[in-house]
This record gives sequence, structure tokens and C-alpha cells, in this order.
Amino acid sequence: MLIGPYEGIDLRTLALIAILFVVAESISTLVLTGVKAGISPSSAVSLAAVVLVGPVGAAVVGFASCFSIRRQNLVKRAFNGAQFALAAYAAGHAYLLLGGTVGEPGREDFPALVLPYVAAVLTHSLVNSALIAVLMWTLGAVRPGGPRGRFHWRPLMAVELSSMGYQMLGLAIAAVWGGVGLVAPLLVLLPLFIARWTFAQQLDETRAHEATLATLCQAVETKDYYTRGHCMRVAEGSAMIARELGMPAERVQKIRYAGMLHDIGKLGVPTKVLQKTGRLTDDEYAAIKLHPTRGYEIVREISFLDEALAGIRHHHERLDGRGYPMGLVGMEIPESARVISVADVFDCLTSTRSYRNAWSVDEAVAELRACAGTQFDPRMVEALVRAVEREGWETPDIAEPPGGCYGARAADESDTHAAEAAQAAGGAPAVVEAIAGPEDSAASAEAVTGGRDR
Repeated sequence: MLIGPYEGIDLRTLALIAILFVVAESISTLVLTGVKAGISPSSAVSLAAVVLVGPVGAAVVGFASCFSIRRQNLVKRAFNGAQFALAAYAAGHAYLLLGGTVGEPGREDFPALVLPYVAAVLTHSLVNSALIAVLMWTLGAVRPGGPRGRFHWRPLMAVELSSMGYQMLGLAIAAVWGGVGLVAPLLVLLPLFIARWTFAQQLDETRAHEATLATLCQAVETKDYYTRGHCMRVAEGSAMIARELGMPAERVQKIRYAGMLHDIGKLGVPTKVLQKTGRLTDDEYAAIKLHPTRGYEIVREISFLDEALAGIRHHHERLDGRGYPMGLVGMEIPESARVISVADVFDCLTSTRSYRNAWSVDEAVAELRACAGTQFDPRMVEALVRAVEREGWETPDIAEPPGGCYGARAADESDTHAAEAAQAAGGAPAVVEAIAGPEDSAASAEAVTGGRDR
């Protein structure tokens, strides 16, 4: 039978499970804001329905998602309902195929029921993931064999694995259903509801942290029109490197925080120095070189930054020991700082500044590779290259500021910006002094990176 079987469906049980599913689905916790992905106890109820009312009943329960109490338009409700229904229906047939029985399980059904149920859980997750992948492809978030933009699969897979943990509890709901009925899911899921509430509070706190850090970023970037968005792009580039290296999600977040705040110390640098249109004096350049240490001093009392503090303080160190503020050598430099250093210079090169146009991604990658081993950690460079090749990189589109200067005119007036870019890449004062003037355009371009011995 193409659609079925219908045997073993108790309408009262079906109605109660459907109501419980709607309630559970209505309190899902959003865990991936970028793609609106969440997790809820409803997956456990859906798999319990597979055991209690079979494939067709489970599909009906899944389609009840359309009636969840959320702010969703009709299209989203229809997709969610169809997604849950198809996944539950496929899971139900996998359950039956391996010998599972429909109805309230008894003691004699165990442990034989475990294998069919595990197969149902795996099938449910597989179908659910496949439908999400089709949706992402349709929306243009991913293309086979091409760049995947800013869509990240690893966090989404982590959510799916967490959902599988919920689904395994569905067997416990089904096992006690016959004894206590509707109270069964409450006994099983009540601790999860409490955990969900705690997780939601933690998520709200994380969002508040990010909003605070974003405000600090904006405070820094108001000092220089051409670096607007730089901190957030460095944060994203740092996170890309960290994910590519296989770091756990919590550590990726810390490194992302460090990327957001890596230039916070420029709040202590006079604006007239950052925006100076002539050559920097030794004292002015020394003031700029203090910004990593000042940044560390500004945020060191923020406890949740943790590893990010080392990244902020040491992101201008170089492997060859010619960096600042402490002249650390090789692996003495904290890993977070080595990550941020690469992301910082990559964004500097691929961004338009007052003294030059942006480099292409290919040109920036070639420069990073040329400086690997002396200025940058080669592992970090190659991790960024792989991540950019897979996910792409959006270069900023910066228009000429009102009343500002740009292009050839700016090249005659912006030695200070070249000096800032050189120190952003870890260059030594000697590199800055090598900038003779607008007639030496090659020297100016090289000073931007400050990476190689020249």
C-alpha cells in the first residue's frame, strides 16, 4: 500500500499526541539566528507517535506543526508541516520494516523494539536534513560545486545531532504511555523544558554580549571612514579560520569576539593621529603601536572574553619576532592572535582605503602566502584560503566620503594611512619610513602588507 498502513491508529491517542506536539513545537529555542534554525522537544513527540500510531498517524502529528503558536507566514507553516509529516512518515516505515510494532509497547517488546526505533530516528534525521538541504539550494544559500556564501553547515549539523538526542526520548514516552497516558510525556520532557528555559536565558545573555561588543566596534570605526565594518569582517574571517581548524564552537565564539575587539585600543589613540594626512612622527607612530596593549587594558575585566584577551593583545606579533607589543617569536604567540593576524591583514588588503583601491582576493591570498612563515602562521593562512574558496568573501563597497579625498588625490595626502596599514599588518617602523611619496606607488602598495623583508 502506497499510503498506509492504517491499522493500530487509536484516534484518542492520535489527538492527544498531536496537541502535545503543537505545544512542544511552539516553544522551540532558536539556536542559529543566521538561518533561523531551532530545536524543540517536539521531535521526541514525533518519534513517540511513530511507535504509538504508526507512519500515517505520525505524519498527521507532524503536519500539526502548521498550527504551532508562532509568528510565521503561511508558506513557512506549510513547509514545516510537510517537512515534519514526510520525515515522520519515512521514519514510521523504517520502524515497521525492521520489525517494529504499532501500539503501546509492553515489557515483552524490549529490547527487540530498540533497533527498529533507532532506525526510525536515523531515518527521521536523514529525511529532515535532506529537505533542509533542498530548501537551502532553492534559496541560493548553497550550490553544488560552488561557493556556499555565508551558510555554515557544521552548526546546523550540531543542531540536528542535538535533535536526535531529543528523539531518542520518544521511546521512553511510548513505553510509559499505557500506564500514565498524557502524563507520560510530561514526566519525560519536564526536565527538558527546564533545560530549554535555561538555554534560552543563556542565549539571550550571549546576544546581549554581542550587542555590547558591536557597539564598541562602532565606536572605534567612527574614527576612520575607510575602516567601517572592518572589525566585524575580521571577526567573521577569524571565525572562518577557527572553524576550518576544527575548533569547538565555544572557542570559535571567543576568537570571533577577539576579532570584533582587536582594534578597540584605537579609542586611546588621538583621532588626529589616525586621520593625519601627512607623515607620522616617531611619537605618533609609537602611539599607534600601543593600541593592542591599550585594547587589552580596556576590556580585560570583561570575564566572558577569556581567550579573546590574548588575541586582542598580541594580534600584531610576528612569527619572526619583529612584531609588537612584546616581540614574541613563533609558537610563543597565542593561537587566537595568530588567527586574528591573518584575518586582519586579509581584510585590510581586500578593502578600499583612502590611499589605494582594494586588492583582489587572489592577490591578497598570494601576499599572505608569501608572508607565511615570517609574519603569519602557515596553518592559519591555508585555513583561511580553504574557507574563502568554499564560502566566498564579500569585499566592502565603500563610497567616497562627503568632503573626503579618494584615489590619486588621496595618494598625495595619506602617508599616515599607509603607516596605519603597515602596522596593521605587523610592519616595522623602517617599512613606514620607506614610503617616499606618491611617486613611489609600488612602495606604497608593499607597505600596506608590511609582511616581507624589503
